[in-house]
Amino acid sequence: MAQARSNARLTREVIAGFVALLLVVVGGAVFNADGLFFRAQTHLDALGQNAAFGVLACGLTLVIITGGIDLAVGSIVALAGVVFAILALRHGMAAWIAWAAALGVGAAGGLTAGSLVAHARLQPFVATLAIMAFARGLAKWSTDGVKVQKFPYPPVLEALNSQIHVAGVDIPISIAFFVVTAGATLVVLRTTTLGVWLYSIGDNEQAARYAGVPVKRVKVIAYTLCGVLSGLAGVLFCGLERQGNPDAGVGYELTAIAMVVIGGTSLAGGRGGALLTVLGTLVIAYLRKVLDINGVGTAEQYMITGVIIVLAVLAQGLRRRG
Repeated sequence: MAQARSNARLTREVIAGFVALLLVVVGGAVFNADGLFFRAQTHLDALGQNAAFGVLACGLTLVIITGGIDLAVGSIVALAGVVFAILALRHGMAAWIAWAAALGVGAAGGLTAGSLVAHARLQPFVATLAIMAFARGLAKWSTDGVKVQKFPYPPVLEALNSQIHVAGVDIPISIAFFVVTAGATLVVLRTTTLGVWLYSIGDNEQAARYAGVPVKRVKVIAYTLCGVLSGLAGVLFCGLERQGNPDAGVGYELTAIAMVVIGGTSLAGGRGGALLTVLGTLVIAYLRKVLDINGVGTAEQYMITGVIIVLAVLAQGLRRRG
């Protein structure tokens, strides 16, 4: 009975996510900037420019399902990006070493945040706020506050900006990373014991503890995985911008959280999933592209995103009461 209710709830959230996506697409069709919205390249750009945000959102989904939050993901993006750039661009190290270091930095940030939450019992807001400040400072200190660049662009950066030829269409490689990440997140949440534990902690942490769930360990794992995906996003953004920028990632946590919440994952924990995050990512990606092609400024886009987050949370409350 409980499983049936859970499946019905998930179905309602998926339908709501599809409706939100449909509304944005219809809005793009109406305000199409003289037909620009109907061009295939516009859609590829929308997805390619937001794929790394989608990777961030997948990591946040794991944390938010436990009832937590991670405000440090934007700063970890910056730190992982500059570490990758320092090793690959400044010192010319092998790409796999730079990749491993960037993901390791992300994992370390997530592990620290998770340990502060689970073992030191700090509120997730406080713990991740501290990591956010530290990671940003470390990114600036390690680069002396300047961008890490190299001209001409080395092969590792060109590879991150390459495309995959599928069915006659050139798809940015960042989209492939997002698809694989979303698929892996879906598998973890829906088919593994870890996924069951994540949901149970978010639904009722005390009951999960009584049921034998290793709550502290699971929280640490959730934040660590979120950190790893933040490191991956940092590398993708480094490739997209063709530089390591210590000031990158500012406000990225807002965009990623918006993707998670708009998709239908509850900030209260215990409800949501990877498919919903994919829908939320598509909603934000198309919304941003529609606003871009119609000349809406960045400041206005942030304000609109904030309003949409509030509306999405209110809609979740109405669906739960309904």
